This record gives sequence, C-alpha cells and structure tokens, in this order.
Amino acid sequence: MNRQAIDDLKQRIPLMGYLQAHDWQPARPLSRGRWMGLCPLHGDHQPSFLVDPNKDLFYCYGCGRGGDVIRFAELYHQVRFSQAVVLLRQWHGVEPALHEATRFYRTQLHRHSEAFTYLYQRGIRSPALLELMRIGYAPGGCLRGWLTQLGHPLPALRQVGLVTGAGYDAFVHRIVFPLEDNLYGRSISASAPPHRFLPGAKGGLYAWKQVQSHPEVILVEGLFDYAALWEAGFQNVTCSLGAHLNVRQFRQLCDGPRIVYLAFDADTNGSGRQAAQCLSRSLRERGITARLVSLPEGHDPNSFFVQGGDARQFQSLLEVAQ
Repeated sequence: MNRQAIDDLKQRIPLMGYLQAHDWQPARPLSRGRWMGLCPLHGDHQPSFLVDPNKDLFYCYGCGRGGDVIRFAELYHQVRFSQAVVLLRQWHGVEPALHEATRFYRTQLHRHSEAFTYLYQRGIRSPALLELMRIGYAPGGCLRGWLTQLGHPLPALRQVGLVTGAGYDAFVHRIVFPLEDNLYGRSISASAPPHRFLPGAKGGLYAWKQVQSHPEVILVEGLFDYAALWEAGFQNVTCSLGAHLNVRQFRQLCDGPRIVYLAFDADTNGSGRQAAQCLSRSLRERGITARLVSLPEGHDPNSFFVQGGDARQFQSLLEVAQ
C-alpha cells in the first residue's frame, strides 16, 4: 500500500472513533479539544493517555508510546504495521456487508430443517435465544448472488472473507453467529473443520455490555456454552470464543471489581483447565477474584446441560468453585 492509500485510510478512520469502538472512554477534557483517559495499552490506574482528535494522534505519559490510528492498532492488537493496515481496512469496510450477510443467514435459518435439527441437538430451542443471538444458517450457494445484487462488489466480498477465492460462500453448511466485526460459523457436518471466523480480530467478550454491570460473571469458551447457560437462566454469562483471551477481552474482565467464574471445557487432555488456571493467575494479579468451575471430565457447559444437567446442579458447581 502506497503513502497516499495509507493517508486515505487514516482520514476515513478517525482515531477517537476507533478508540471508542474498542471501549476507550475519555476521563476529562483538556485544552484545544484534547482528552485524557486511562491507557488501553497497559495497566493504567490514573489517566495518562492523551488523545488529540484534531490531529488524530495519541500519546501515553505512562508507557511512553504514541502515534496515529495505525500505530494504535499495531500496539493494541499486537501485530505488525502491514497487519494493522489490513485490520483497519477490514474494520472500516466490513460492517455493511456483514449486516446484509447476517440478515440473509437469519432468513435462511427458518428455511432449512437440518439447521433446526442441529440446534435442537445442541440444546438451543428457545425462539427468544435465537433472536437474542441473531443466529442464522449458511446453506451455501446463494450468498454471493444476494450480496452482489445489493451492490457489494465481488472483490470486496472476497477481501472481507465472506466469499472464497473460487466464489463460494465461506460459511457453507454452518450455523452462523454474528459478532462485533466478525462472524463465527459452526459446521453441522463432521467432514468439515468445526470452527470458522472471518479474517481479522475476533473482537471483545461476547455480549459484554449486557453483563459488565454484574458483580459476578461466568466466562465460557464457546457460543454454544453461552447459549446453554442463558437458556438455563444464567444471564450473567459471557464468552471468549476460545480458551485464550486477547488483550481487549482481558482488559474488559479487569475494568471493575467483580468475581469471574471460569467455566472452561473439562477436556480429557486437561487443556481447558490449564488455560483457566493461567487466566485465573493473571486476573488475580490485577485484583480480580477468579474461581475455577469444575465440570465433569469430558464435558463443556453445553454438553453438561444437553446430557441432563440442570440449573440447580450448575449453581452447585458455582458455589464450590475455587
């Protein structure tokens, strides 16, 4: 990408807008339209992060780092310059296409019995939950035509990742869950890789704004785990989309005093528990109370409920979590 293209990208993405989209909030105004707040790049306790919206620049007096929106994306997502440029381009251009793809997938869910059969087997049976999570289905073969008719050029759909290089739907035969700036697709076929995301960051904790005010939060690995707990009545649940949190997700858990229950998968190889123990130590170092929920071996929260567990039994596991 040449210098002109980079300058154009920075003009299309104001630094303040990008910061606020990633949960940064100004703490107090300064002169000449500048703002000061907690630094999102390190463990800040007093506002030391200066933002100048007029110049689209930042500087942290605590960690000594500063620059423009591309530099911030480099540091925040811990990527190189070229990768930061790709992430910003995707973040800027992905929303309209994602919005239309989500609408399309939600419409398809009600037209394909195999999708409802799979969801029923995984314990997702509530219409309210389908609406809450905006769950859809990708049957394959139709998305490209739908989006191009709406005016989205094929090269842009390929760049976003919705359409493969060969022109096919990237999420074929998958239950689709919309995320902030991404999609997650779970294959209903055993012959395909189970998990798929669009290129780019997976975003923050799932539905975090709905749970961040709770004094106790249950953290699970997967969206089907989230769904099972929500249907069982535990609405203080969030999901990290994997056992390893990114920087933004970790900061979200540490944005205030709370108890975090880590209900990770009880894999037979112990990987889920190891990841939970590592995260627990890191949270405690930041002053957050973390407790490990011990599920029966071989189970995750979704399978716990699908195979007969109930809310009372899961509550008992929370009560003895250490």
